[in-house]
Amino acid sequence: MKLYFNVGYIVKAGENIELAIGGEGTVAHIHTMFYAENGLWKCEVDYFSKSVSYKYRVVDEKGNVIREEFVQHHLNFPHNYKEFVIFDEWNNKNFPENYLNNKILYNKLHGFVSEREIVLKKHTHLFRIEAPIYNSDWRIVLFGNTASLGGWDYDKAIPLTQTDFGLWEVSVEIPENEWIQFKYCIYDIKQKRVIDVETGENRFTTANPLSDVLQIVSNHYFRFKGYQMYHDAGVAVPVFSLRSEDGFGVGEFADIKKLADWTKETNLGIIQILPINDTTANYSWTDSYPYAAVSVYALHPQYISLETLDYSLPKELVDCYLVEKEALNALDLVDYEKVITSKWKYLTAVFNTQKDKIYKDRNFKKFIKDNEYWLVPYAAFCVLRDKYKTPNFNDWKTHKKYIAGKISLFFTTKSKDYDLSMLHAWVQYQLHIQLKDAVDYAHSLGISLKGDLPIGIYRYSVEAWTEPELFGMDFQAGAPPDQFTELGQNWEFPTYNWEAMKNDDYKWWKNRFKALEQYFDAMRIDHILGFFRIWRMPISAVQGILGYFYPAVPITLDEFKALKIPFDFDRYCKPFINNEILWDYFEKDSGKVLEFLEKKQDGTYSLKEEFDTQRKLVDFFKKNPHGPLEEKLISLCANVLFLTEKRKGETVYHPRFNVYNTESYKFLSEAEQKSIYELYHDYFFRRQDHLWYEKAMEKLPVILNATKMLICGEDLGMVPACVPVVMDELAIIALKVQRMPSENIPFYDPRNATYMNVVTASSHDSSTLRQWWKEDPALTQKYYNQQLVQYGKAPEYLTPHLAEIIMKQHLYNEAMLAIFPIQEFMATDEELSNINMDNERINDPAVFPHYWRYRMHINLEDLKRKDTFNEKIAFWVKDSGRV
Repeated sequence: MKLYFNVGYIVKAGENIELAIGGEGTVAHIHTMFYAENGLWKCEVDYFSKSVSYKYRVVDEKGNVIREEFVQHHLNFPHNYKEFVIFDEWNNKNFPENYLNNKILYNKLHGFVSEREIVLKKHTHLFRIEAPIYNSDWRIVLFGNTASLGGWDYDKAIPLTQTDFGLWEVSVEIPENEWIQFKYCIYDIKQKRVIDVETGENRFTTANPLSDVLQIVSNHYFRFKGYQMYHDAGVAVPVFSLRSEDGFGVGEFADIKKLADWTKETNLGIIQILPINDTTANYSWTDSYPYAAVSVYALHPQYISLETLDYSLPKELVDCYLVEKEALNALDLVDYEKVITSKWKYLTAVFNTQKDKIYKDRNFKKFIKDNEYWLVPYAAFCVLRDKYKTPNFNDWKTHKKYIAGKISLFFTTKSKDYDLSMLHAWVQYQLHIQLKDAVDYAHSLGISLKGDLPIGIYRYSVEAWTEPELFGMDFQAGAPPDQFTELGQNWEFPTYNWEAMKNDDYKWWKNRFKALEQYFDAMRIDHILGFFRIWRMPISAVQGILGYFYPAVPITLDEFKALKIPFDFDRYCKPFINNEILWDYFEKDSGKVLEFLEKKQDGTYSLKEEFDTQRKLVDFFKKNPHGPLEEKLISLCANVLFLTEKRKGETVYHPRFNVYNTESYKFLSEAEQKSIYELYHDYFFRRQDHLWYEKAMEKLPVILNATKMLICGEDLGMVPACVPVVMDELAIIALKVQRMPSENIPFYDPRNATYMNVVTASSHDSSTLRQWWKEDPALTQKYYNQQLVQYGKAPEYLTPHLAEIIMKQHLYNEAMLAIFPIQEFMATDEELSNINMDNERINDPAVFPHYWRYRMHINLEDLKRKDTFNEKIAFWVKDSGRV
């Protein structure tokens, strides 16, 4: 079989195009293409299969790949031809066909059955276009300049067959021997007419006079108009926050079905939740933090419904259960410790009563077999964590180091830990069943689920135990100072060893996405900036302010010399302390801190060796409390100009964040201040962009191609210029939170949102709208007059009417998605607004650890019965074109 490939692409002098044939994960067969004319590249290939997967790529004179397609082409060939001329187009990742052909589309086209396009021997051309259309009443049709293509007559347009999700094909006979012009159109089957033609210039192809050759016109990028694109609205709420009559003091996976009912009622199409992985480290309220999972695969036992287990509670426990259920359900907020303790009590009782049946359950056995690569180490981890009362495997008496052969013995009947291991495995099986049931129910209503992927892993997690080589265990990840906290954030997660992950083609990430894809249709990547660079701190640091970006182009000693900066290690890299600074920090208590200091010959001070890091001080204060002095001494440690990093045996330097605000900086000469400020500005805003672009493009395309979920990136904070460039190239949906604009403006106007955005009025990390309204009266006044276009003095409290205006500004725009926390929906209704507004805040990043315990103040069952409220939201969503 002969394949004649043709693709149009403009390259620079010395560059060439290659064709790489081969599926994902297989060795590609490379074919060099030759330049014909007018930007057209050709090559001829002998091929012996009825389907082909391939990519085009650009190489330089030395054969180095300098650009390649991120998305493969796939073609199937009819059996009645032996030669095919393929007219192709370069396939960009950010074409709608690539980011809109996702699991959400599959939900919207629920019940879709593909059709087969029949290619006859008399046909000369096969036209194909990838166009994901979310309206089930729309079809793609084709018309053109020749009589065989309808002569530009809408009534004679040729219908295409949808042979797969978003893939449309038609084979036709075009006898005319002339230059062919054509366009694709949208046809409405209810109106029985063409309702629109794609924008832009006509498409072109050539005549095909050869009777034994089929010409495949493989088009990309259906040129949609704005209203034809997928738009949706949704609700964001943590699963633990759901309240229902059947609950047990916390939201459960089963409650997602009731939330889906309400979502359907209000014309919303997406439910967004926070991470749902198991965070059980100490069985204390600190485990409520959903971004510190002990396993990136295991689901959290708090979300299990005891009433929908495969087996009922033992009769003798039913009364006790009902009493506890009533008490926990009556609480305004989640009592994490009581919930998790009680659930494990009942789960253990059910398991011990029914374990003979459980061990014989074929579906349970299959679940273990299908998931043993993560389930076996997870179950063993749980057994050992509980046995030694700590998740810190370094403190265990046995199995400190993970050895797969020894851990697999936990799942053998001879092991004394067999029953406990199987208990944890069975709980995961029940959680999987319950979540899958809820997901399937939501899908049956056309509702999609959007999950949340934490950027880091917990330091004492299964993954850190089993695969430590994939992580930087000597470092901590966090975030630089921002509007939440002037000291930055220290999440205490280890960083990633990206080089080790790259060596096996990011298998760890691909497996993670595959696991999430079982349940989710879209995914929010938390802190997507971490794929470009991470803010990392040494273990010796406590505050995020002592971090620096990694990877980064650092500052070297030669650079200090070239800039005539009189670098002195002790002065620049250690806390600068003199009498004036001591008074500024401690005032009349200055004398009390001298026990931590050594006086130097020049009259300044240094911290004694046993106190010279934040971590040493924190450890000391645990046993020797010093009250208000503690925080001030810890902050004094951060009074440095530069942070050090060991790299290939050499010490390199990173400016401390906001170095010009340090006390140390103020005591420099004016010339030093100027030079260091310029160096700081170059480091943070100029020199890193190219490196960070390369690092992101090295890993993100490989990882994202492993999933069919719609990917959204949380790109808030200090955003480098390369981030929006990469997100655009890879079609990652950006997040726009009105109060967290990336530009130097007080608030973002959602009416300016472009298509590739998710807009929202608040997030789980911010205060709610009603809380924010009272935080800064001057800013609220400006927002009231300028953004909401209201006159006069702003009211003291946010009224439902004003909340409605805010919601509508986020709905009526071009953004693909408008997703709101459930608290903001209820703020638009006087009756439904929570009297205790401060109970509605989910997280405060300035407080770590924070107790994540928000609960809806109304049952989902009651919310569904609020007809007037629900009809109001349904109207907004439909009227804004988001249905």
